[in-house]
Amino acid sequence: MPEKLSAEQAQRAEQIQQFIKSVEHVQRLVAELEANRNQPKIADNICHTIAREMSQLRHRAVAANVSTIADVAGSMSVLATRSGNLNMKIRGLRDAVNNIQAQLDHELKAALHPERKGPQQPRQ
Repeated sequence: MPEKLSAEQAQRAEQIQQFIKSVEHVQRLVAELEANRNQPKIADNICHTIAREMSQLRHRAVAANVSTIADVAGSMSVLATRSGNLNMKIRGLRDAVNNIQAQLDHELKAALHPERKGPQQPRQ
């Protein structure tokens, strides 16, 4: 029989779901950036949008005490605004999106795992 989630666990799971929605939006922006790599003005605008989204995600993750997500989001924000080779920027952003999605999946599983109260007894 599945155990119910505590209010704290349900809140944490909802926060992580919101983070996942933001990362999916950024993933679409990275795909759009890749499609518009030959149009510098559009690519620059997309990069600034990615940087803004990741900066906001970083602030929300710091407030929610999810430091691993905040670190990756912060580095993505910096990478998006950095000048240089657009192909390297796209590759780095794509890798970072995959990394943050894997970390969010792990955090969501941890949040949904019910806490056990009291000493754990081995099952016989």
